[in-house]
Amino acid sequence: MIIMTDSISDLFTRLNNAKLAGKKEASIPYSKYKVLILNVLKEEGFIESFVEDITNGDILVKFSDQGRHFEKIRVISKPGSKIYARKNRIPRSKGGFGVVIVSTPKGVMTDSKARRAGIGGEVVCEVY
Repeated sequence: MIIMTDSISDLFTRLNNAKLAGKKEASIPYSKYKVLILNVLKEEGFIESFVEDITNGDILVKFSDQGRHFEKIRVISKPGSKIYARKNRIPRSKGGFGVVIVSTPKGVMTDSKARRAGIGGEVVCEVY
């Protein structure tokens, strides 16, 4: 039995590794929080789509040939060191060319949406 301490870092590692290997899709263990993060990545055009297979406990993520591509996903908050930001202190990624994903009381969203909504939260990752 494998015990995973940081499933969100595992999600980003699997996406980064699949992208670097030139794969068209990646398989990730299922969790509701991962689905929320993948929804943000899909809305921003970094992934084409994903399919939840709850019976097998997996999520199949498909990468896009067109549109926006990510070079790297960098984890900011970790289990032993959570990083929180107030609404006026949410970081920008690569001068606005990347996206910072923030987990707020109103859901998981991008840095720009959180600023517009006037809410802060946990800074999950940076995608560029």
